[in-house]
Amino acid sequence: MCGLLAYVRAPAGTANPDLNRTDAADAIAQATRLMRHRGPDEPGGSWAGEQVVFGFNRLSFIDIAHSHQPMQWGPPDAPARYELVFNGEIYNYLELREELAAQHGAVFATDGDGEAIVAGYHHWGTGVLTRLRGMFAFAIWDNVAGELFCARDPFGIKPLFMATGPGGTVVGSEKKCLLDLVETVGFDTGIDERAVQHYTVLQYVPEPETLHRGIRRLESGCYARIRPGGAPAVTRYFTPRFDAVPISRDTEQARYDEITAVLEDSVAKHMRADVTVGAFLSGGIDSTAIAALAMRHNPKLITFTTGFEREGFSEIDVAAASAEAIGARHVTKVVSPDEFVAALPEIVWYLDEPVADPALVPLFFIAREARKHVKVVLSGEGADELFGGYTIYREPLSLRPFDFLPGPIRRSAGRVSRLLPEGMRGKSLLHRGSLTLQERYYGNARSFSDEQLRAVLPGFSPQWTHTDVTAPLYAESAGWDPVARMQHIDLFTWLRGDILVKADKMTMANSLELRVPFLDPEVFKVASALPVSAKITRTTTKYALRRALEPIIPAHVLHRPKLGFPVPLRHWLREGPLLEWAYATVDATGAGHLIDVAAVRTMLDEHRTGVTDHSRRLWTVLMLMLWHAIFVEHSVVPLISEPVYPVEL
Repeated sequence: MCGLLAYVRAPAGTANPDLNRTDAADAIAQATRLMRHRGPDEPGGSWAGEQVVFGFNRLSFIDIAHSHQPMQWGPPDAPARYELVFNGEIYNYLELREELAAQHGAVFATDGDGEAIVAGYHHWGTGVLTRLRGMFAFAIWDNVAGELFCARDPFGIKPLFMATGPGGTVVGSEKKCLLDLVETVGFDTGIDERAVQHYTVLQYVPEPETLHRGIRRLESGCYARIRPGGAPAVTRYFTPRFDAVPISRDTEQARYDEITAVLEDSVAKHMRADVTVGAFLSGGIDSTAIAALAMRHNPKLITFTTGFEREGFSEIDVAAASAEAIGARHVTKVVSPDEFVAALPEIVWYLDEPVADPALVPLFFIAREARKHVKVVLSGEGADELFGGYTIYREPLSLRPFDFLPGPIRRSAGRVSRLLPEGMRGKSLLHRGSLTLQERYYGNARSFSDEQLRAVLPGFSPQWTHTDVTAPLYAESAGWDPVARMQHIDLFTWLRGDILVKADKMTMANSLELRVPFLDPEVFKVASALPVSAKITRTTTKYALRRALEPIIPAHVLHRPKLGFPVPLRHWLREGPLLEWAYATVDATGAGHLIDVAAVRTMLDEHRTGVTDHSRRLWTVLMLMLWHAIFVEHSVVPLISEPVYPVEL
């Protein structure tokens, strides 16, 4: 887990004629310092060639004494052919190294996982990407081909931003580093209002967009080739497919055993490290299962959870009971309202892009607490998307009767729903039943309706909708069952736009590596073959996963409803320091060209007095205002703390 920068300079004479190799290296070194938190063990690693410059900060876990980056590797006849910078971990690196040595005679100078990537790329080309079990974003410069090859893992666990201008192309782990290089590269830093509207609807900025027009993200499951003077040429190498295989009474138990076995194998490989590994633990089955399986490899496992003092907004008691049941040592962190508010500017600075998920705040605090004890944590992200864990996935069952109605009658039901009073029983059912799946489902985030958007976005355009994001995904999943189609949408939207962004950013802010064993290619193969009946029933979610985990996790967790790290946002935006901060943020914002400030102030007044619950919508625009103050206005300068952590973990 580290931070990388790679700058491919434009050919001599085409742009920035006064920028020499030394100047370019100095610019990269300065920008790299902005993400020192991603790699404080070995900050400031660099390499400069004639056409490319690398910057790197290392957070070391495997082969700590060696495997320094930027890393040079090549075959015996060209030992300096490649230079690598790599963020992430490859969990099957030992097996890959053995295969490369046995079949191709590859020779390695370290005992780490980085050389497995570059040697695999040399011998297998882009085929290496489908052999890697892990999380990764990397860049390889090929001195022979004169080309930079970049790639991200299949699910988008690790980030990679890209920007191209007259001065060349820069790619990096953090957007703030690219912004620091704008004078060097010369890309467009204007605000993308289409991305602003997408964010306001979805609560995150969907890939490949960012809020800056000139910066884009390499999407999950994609690679890019970059030549000097050219823009990145992007290719998708992984498209998830949910191909159901029916389950009979004769095969039912075998399928549950298969789930257990592949999870055991994934957790075992995710435990590979030369440092201490812990686990996040909420009150749900996903994190509890990961922790219980991790205990088999480390009986001294430490688990961590967080919560709030307000009743009903804490998983601490349940998590503590789970830790006791599996025999883990447990550490908790209670977050106060004052701590919550004080940390917001720092958190948004680490995020790079606004994410309107309040759960990222307690995640930031528990990551900071965990880093005092361990250097790596396991977590349960991805289980819901793979195994069918969201309650909304049960909606096709409740709306099935509408599928048998002719189109005109379904649309009439929608018109009737609009005539019914707000809050009347059946109104929402009629409305949602009148819509097709493509019309009603665009992921777990539903922040604003079109009518509400018009009220808060001066630049609202009816042509910029969620279908910009979801239409291609629905086309790819034509013919699948409705639940599989919803899972497909979430893999490309909510998972990589919200869940994995906050997981990466909040843990890396604290120099802590987070590993997600559910998001493993082999686990996905098993999960993607489950029929809908093994995922969703009228009474439960993740049916097959729950059955598989019965022997592994405590009974009190097995059928608990999903909560995660709940935040008392609705209450805190009615009184106390968060309400005061909200009013101050609205009053001081310079983002009036993007957000109707008067409309937001009215929403805040209505929420404070209890007229309407605007909490999630308010949080969405408040995060955008704070982001704008930090990255555009520069009127808010976060106090970035660098806690001193134990050296030996």
